[in-house]
Amino acid sequence: MSITVKFFASLRETLNRDVCSVEPSDAHTAVDVWRIATNGSEFPENTLIAINMDYAKPEQPVADGDEVAFFPPVTGG
Repeated sequence: MSITVKFFASLRETLNRDVCSVEPSDAHTAVDVWRIATNGSEFPENTLIAINMDYAKPEQPVADGDEVAFFPPVTGG
């Protein structure tokens, strides 16, 4: 299996992709997933993360079969 990675909004546009996959043996945390999926890009400080549709911290562990989603900061009024 693998870890499914999804990018939303401006992250999707900046990275020019909306979905990819990462081998679970290479990624232990959500920020590891980011670095692998973005070819080593620095993790943007205010980026939101969801693992299996639950908000998560960058250091949260990931596992085979997880879905990890990255969102830019949300604003509004």
